[in-house]
Amino acid sequence: MADAFLIKPRWVVPVEPAGAILEGHAVAVNGGRIEAIVPPGGPQPGYPALELPEHVLIPGLVNAHTHAAMSLMRGMSDDLPLMRWLEDHIWPAERELVSPAMVRDGTLLACAEMLRGGITCFNEMYFFPEAALEAAAAARMRVALGIIVIDFPTAYASDPADYLRKGLALRDQQRDQALVSFCLAPHAPYTVSDDTFRQVATLAAELDLPVHVHLHETQDEVQRSLQQHGVRPVERLRRLGLLGPGLIAVHAVHLEKHEIALLGSHACSVAHCPSSNLKLASGFAPVEALRKAGVNVCLGTDGAASNNRLDLMQEMRTAALLAKAVARDAEALPEHAALRAATLGGAQALGLQNVVGSIEPGKAADLTAIALRGPELAPCYDPASHVVYAAGREHVSHVWVNGELRVADGKLLGDAFSALDTRWRIWQNSFKSHADS
Repeated sequence: MADAFLIKPRWVVPVEPAGAILEGHAVAVNGGRIEAIVPPGGPQPGYPALELPEHVLIPGLVNAHTHAAMSLMRGMSDDLPLMRWLEDHIWPAERELVSPAMVRDGTLLACAEMLRGGITCFNEMYFFPEAALEAAAAARMRVALGIIVIDFPTAYASDPADYLRKGLALRDQQRDQALVSFCLAPHAPYTVSDDTFRQVATLAAELDLPVHVHLHETQDEVQRSLQQHGVRPVERLRRLGLLGPGLIAVHAVHLEKHEIALLGSHACSVAHCPSSNLKLASGFAPVEALRKAGVNVCLGTDGAASNNRLDLMQEMRTAALLAKAVARDAEALPEHAALRAATLGGAQALGLQNVVGSIEPGKAADLTAIALRGPELAPCYDPASHVVYAAGREHVSHVWVNGELRVADGKLLGDAFSALDTRWRIWQNSFKSHADS
């Protein structure tokens, strides 16, 4: 598609202003950015036009938490609680098999799945981030790379200082790339010491980087913290200076009222991963209470090993339904709020709210078109409702990242994925012994 073009869907749901649904409007893209939203009958630039008469155009979805390379572990050792799953299956497999090649191939597989599902940006937390960056660049997808740090050695790094040194060096090399940003990514309170957290807090302040961390995911995590540190994890992070607008608390399931208020008063973000929480029996996050307290709620898939799908369309629907049941309020997390969480909420958490997350002139043209046709989507009274409650990733027809068409009529474009089938089959053979154990 040309550098300058028009997209002419039936509807545009821009996310900002909140609740808006624009019918008959065109979106003009020029040089990778949204140039204008043209109302019906308004003067249109003479650009080539893509007619999408049965479609709704939304901002590209932002996956606020994933471990992309773990796509190669999809369906491995299912139906286990988190710590048994990690300690008996995932961590042993990783010790044996994680490498730059594994991360590159697993991340590329994830990119293929995410693009076809309308995801244009993902927040990554895994080892060998340079290999994940290589895959995202090949897929021409936007990525927020986690500078991961954990207190035990892996094939990637020997100790916390080594993790940080390698991650920061990568940031220094790649931070000017248009589709790349960075987060500090201490894994979790049960794998990161106070000294490491303090160093992360210092770096986050000095470099203005978000901090992306699993937090209050399970009751076991909370109990471990009480036994080892004398306080619950949120209070521990507060004392260490980590609460603030840059904190992305992943999962945040087991929270007391004062902790919800604390996260809200510090303008923190919560990356809600409903399918993963359900599959690992971690519990039900208090999403509506978090929203009402002023927390920025965004959505993540988690990795395919603990969810089995990198499907943010599914996460929107599940999040909206669960929020209503948990709050016992049918008005909790309504359609536009769920869509915001999957788009602008994620962008805000990553510090990218001025770049992506809504359809506004001047922002990057990260866009997703969804075809609202077929008996399963008929009739359509409200396209925003259909996006959240009725449509699925199979209805995503076109995806643009930075103005570049990456999916057309449901098909991935480019040759980056051409040998992917062979590569994932090779990795399946390698991981199979751990899946069977």
